[in-house]
Amino acid sequence: MDFKVAGTHDGITAIQMDIKIHGLTRPIVEEAIARTKEAREYILNEVMLPCIAEPRAEVSEYAPKIVQITIDPMKIGDVVGQRGKTINEIIARTGATIDIEDDGSVSVCGTDLNAINKAIDMIRIITTDFEEGMILSGTVVSIKEFGAFIEFAPGKEGMVHISKIAKNRINHVEDVLTLGDRVTVVCLGKDKMGRLSFSMKDVKQGPYQSA
Repeated sequence: MDFKVAGTHDGITAIQMDIKIHGLTRPIVEEAIARTKEAREYILNEVMLPCIAEPRAEVSEYAPKIVQITIDPMKIGDVVGQRGKTINEIIARTGATIDIEDDGSVSVCGTDLNAINKAIDMIRIITTDFEEGMILSGTVVSIKEFGAFIEFAPGKEGMVHISKIAKNRINHVEDVLTLGDRVTVVCLGKDKMGRLSFSMKDVKQGPYQSA
């Protein structure tokens, strides 16, 4: 008979048995369970307890991890992007694995917790409806004569007008910004044409900041 028992101080949590006889008597089963309890208590008290008295606050940096969040199902298309462009960009930048269910459940997996959190930040930014007062950080991805475009996450950009870049008047965006610069901006709400407006010079502490 092959008889395996797993459990804690409180009791048995799993049993696995392979038998090659026609049946077991009650005394045999009772004796087997009693002996496994003795063995389990010995392993818990004499072997495991001296090594680790309680679970670690965090798993090993090399262990696989999974973090789950929920987004608005109506925003799934924004995260996935056309032909998967956006989600593939997030995966390429972070190295995390992302699975999205139809109900908006998102599972972000990997071994690097920082990469997982970075991917989650990107997803949250993509699914956020920017509101006045929100503070975000992003990268300068395009410079025009009238201002600069800032990318906050794959597929999520905003424009800072040249008049909102610096507190002093500047004649050219390039006098202050170059492609690839990391900048912090605040959302000013929508302009007269209904477009979102951002500012660098008006940044103050706000309710939200991206990574």
